[in-house]
Amino acid sequence: MAKAYIFKNRERRTVYGHPWIFKSDIERIEGNCEPGDVVDVYSYRGKFLGRGYYNPRSQITIRLLTREQEDINADFFYRRIRSAWEYRKQFADLNSCRVVFAESDFLPALIVDKFSNYLVMQTLALGIDRYKYLLADILDDIIKPDGIYERNDVPVRELEGLDQRKGYIKGNFDTNVIMVENGIKFFVDVANGQKTGYFLDQKENRAAIQPFVKGAKVLDCFTHTGAFALHAAHYGAASVLGIDISEHAVEFARKNAALNGYEDICKFEVGNAFDVLRKYHKEKNTFDVVILDPPAFTKSRDTVENAIRGYKEINLRAMKIIRPGGYLITCSCSQHIEPELFMDILYTAAIDAKRDVRVVERRSQAKDHPVLLSSKETEYLKCVILQVC
Repeated sequence: MAKAYIFKNRERRTVYGHPWIFKSDIERIEGNCEPGDVVDVYSYRGKFLGRGYYNPRSQITIRLLTREQEDINADFFYRRIRSAWEYRKQFADLNSCRVVFAESDFLPALIVDKFSNYLVMQTLALGIDRYKYLLADILDDIIKPDGIYERNDVPVRELEGLDQRKGYIKGNFDTNVIMVENGIKFFVDVANGQKTGYFLDQKENRAAIQPFVKGAKVLDCFTHTGAFALHAAHYGAASVLGIDISEHAVEFARKNAALNGYEDICKFEVGNAFDVLRKYHKEKNTFDVVILDPPAFTKSRDTVENAIRGYKEINLRAMKIIRPGGYLITCSCSQHIEPELFMDILYTAAIDAKRDVRVVERRSQAKDHPVLLSSKETEYLKCVILQVC
């Protein structure tokens, strides 16, 4: 097996547990290896640090699979997936959950989501993509789904020299799957929906809105397929208006409302949330609860300043249309917007909105998206519940 040696001043992150080794960290490679091969990683002094797959095309050149000198084979992957599944079985509603969360489950670049009795897979790096069908067989043996679908139609694969693709891995089924989350039914478009078809990371945060929405007039911005909106209706909201810029998403949101019998409570409109918030402020249209769950405003450090302005703008506008004593439930899934920075953004938005704001609760991603303490990249979701006084 080829050996990668890390520069003396670049090995601390690896020693302290981070699973990524960047191209600039590597002093030399000894031995022959092809992109996607497993290599051993050593310190500059020759101490074994771990074993992972290698791809010189990627800035993340090595992704560590293990810190032991163990074989990377079918038995290894079986143990890892079984461990991930046993972890979820302790607490998760297995009708809808993330089964494997990449580095946090010690399977870098592998995502597996479960919707009802169907699995959706993403293999986002060359090293893990080589084992795709083996992994599907293991998932089939452990979980016994009715079908497995591949959602590898994501640009990040091209950085690894992989093509974009999607399609059936096991079975041939209707890709509009019905699943249940917190007692609510949802259509999930596993073939064409965003990411793997649905955002499972907000599952516990959606349940957390229950005390704040009963009898309330609710505005759900960036509603996507209506997940927060339907939870508000389920928990007793008087009325819910969901806004999303995507006609496809709004169509699915309406289907989801009808599926649960909430079409009289939940209404959905196509619109730009920034424009809608400004319009409602101008018209003095107020709400008891506003929910903000936007897509990531930045995916790199280069655009963080623009993202800060965007987050401040929507939160400021939302605070201005919330009735005194009402609630703002606001989220950010931008990994580069760290939790304390997000709180600072909310503070400056409150100052400019001239509103006194109390923090009721700070939340993160659901427990089936665990955070690896040595890798801050695995903690990305912020959800803050505020009372606007």
